[in-house]
Amino acid sequence: MRIRHCVLSLCVLVTASFAQDASAMQLTRDIKIISSTGARALVDACAAWAEKNKQIVAIAILDWGGNLIESHAMEGAPMNAIDTALLKAKSALRWRRPTSETNKMVRSGENLAPTFMNDFPQPGALPIILNGQVVGAMGVSSAQG
Repeated sequence: MRIRHCVLSLCVLVTASFAQDASAMQLTRDIKIISSTGARALVDACAAWAEKNKQIVAIAILDWGGNLIESHAMEGAPMNAIDTALLKAKSALRWRRPTSETNKMVRSGENLAPTFMNDFPQPGALPIILNGQVVGAMGVSSAQG
């Protein structure tokens, strides 16, 4: 009985000390999340630009965790366009930079990791950054330029 009481007291002390340390540490963080409405607005703006410039594109928008939030393929887009836009967006999200920059790094031999990590470092995707925080990525496929 006495041992049980000592062990219980020790557990209470350890828990209290961890609780004090935990209050000094930040156990959670606030993150921005791209909304469905925001993702749709990005898709609509991109599609409007493509129409104005006589381009046929496919667009994929990912949230910060790589989940597909919105996608759109314009009439006449190639069969693999959505897949390509999605791969580009995933690459921009993983490397937290435009895929055009990642492409330059791979082509120069500076960093070959994207090629063996199953990324698609082809120009056409950007991370979506809000107040210095990556909240998602947008990939566009089939555009010229």
